[in-house]
Amino acid sequence: MILVLRALGVGDLATAVPALRGLRAAFPDRTLALAAPAWLAPLVDLVGGVDRLVPTDGLESVEWPGPAPHWAVNLHGRGPRSHQVLQAAGAQRLCAFHNAEADHTDGPPWSADEHEVDRWCRLLSWYDISTDPSDLALRRPSPHRVPVGVTVVHPGAKIPAKRWSPERFAAVARELSLAGHRVVVTGSAPERDLAEQVARRAGLPATAVLAGRLDLAGLAAIVAHSRLVVSADTGVAHLATAYGIPSVVLFGPVRTEHWGPPVDRPWHRALWAAALADDAAATDAELVELDPEVPETLPVEGDSEPFTPHPMLAAIGIEQVLTAVDEVDQVARERHAVAT
Repeated sequence: MILVLRALGVGDLATAVPALRGLRAAFPDRTLALAAPAWLAPLVDLVGGVDRLVPTDGLESVEWPGPAPHWAVNLHGRGPRSHQVLQAAGAQRLCAFHNAEADHTDGPPWSADEHEVDRWCRLLSWYDISTDPSDLALRRPSPHRVPVGVTVVHPGAKIPAKRWSPERFAAVARELSLAGHRVVVTGSAPERDLAEQVARRAGLPATAVLAGRLDLAGLAAIVAHSRLVVSADTGVAHLATAYGIPSVVLFGPVRTEHWGPPVDRPWHRALWAAALADDAAATDAELVELDPEVPETLPVEGDSEPFTPHPMLAAIGIEQVLTAVDEVDQVARERHAVAT
């Protein structure tokens, strides 16, 4: 048994796909168990190769009833808490970053300055497990009862600091609709009010609001069969990468080089204010390194603070987003012409 810890969200699971597939290839005859939130089960199925989901929320504990696993693999964080959670499972070997506080002196050193995909591939490389960082694709689900060919506008994000203003999302949605895109607005159930506000300001019909009406499987399906995705830096953006759907993703305060789409795929565009405007209000001191060992790194959805766009997001203009949309749409048309 190989026990892997990744008790986080959609984007976190998507960026761990190359590492999970590397483990599957390295241990073809062992059961691969993933400790992750139960609600991620539909997405775990789309990854493939995972034999068992162990429902796990955060770092309280992993309910591990069977015999000790052969390996425990920490794809969750730097430790010490995530290391300690896995050590409690009694595995023969812990594959994790070096962390003296957790009494784990094996493994490579943690680096804050690397892409999330590369981080976990580097960890496995230390343990002589080969990975392909470009292997990000998910199985494409059936479009079963979801509209196809739509343009997905996703204004929400679990972390409010990563949200662009709803007024600007609405302006983009309105222009896309006028240009002939069939725009839908997605989000979680708590984001339905936000989605309705965006749709109303954009002049879209109420039927365009899909926030709260799609489960995770439905969200994956609508992205997989969409024309384009415009979103904040959140899980939907990673689904667009996984399905090769043209996307424009708005970043701030987290760096694009840490969480952005692959730079060699021109049908994805990450907008990063520091590269777009000389007068961007943010400085390096305001940038954030998300640490899953410390969930409160940024305030999460449900906090009572009024919404104020982060300075780096506020520096991204509507026209910049629309220009990026035109560019990735053109690349997509060229790709389709070559393929046919």
